[in-house]
Amino acid sequence: MKKILLINVFALLFAFTASAQKVISASDAAKHLNEKVTICEKVFSTKLITPSNMTFLDLGGFHPNQMLTIVIKGEDRSKFKDAPDEYFKGRNVCVTGTVIDYKGKPEIVISDPSQIKVSLQDNIVPIEKKDGN
Repeated sequence: MKKILLINVFALLFAFTASAQKVISASDAAKHLNEKVTICEKVFSTKLITPSNMTFLDLGGFHPNQMLTIVIKGEDRSKFKDAPDEYFKGRNVCVTGTVIDYKGKPEIVISDPSQIKVSLQDNIVPIEKKDGN
């Protein structure tokens, strides 16, 4: 009896957790402002701003035509094992966080490496800009 009860509790907990997480496409990010979502998309371009150490990862297109920007503040950058601007560039990632609006563009600010993972469908072939930059 206890075993059945435990299984039901775990199943209910798993179902609640799974339903609480919304997975959307990067192109729909602006429609989900102030919502916690998961988005899986390729990182097309990155930028490290010094001396603040802020890192920007552009998903779904090259800056300034990206669908979503992932922001890692300078004080959080050291939490990452590898430099995020180098490690994630050209990779498919899944990021979880709250979508906000910054000057008309959607972005997610992450503060912990657990919020972004390389996708199982990762293709690490480097992406080159068409205009040669």
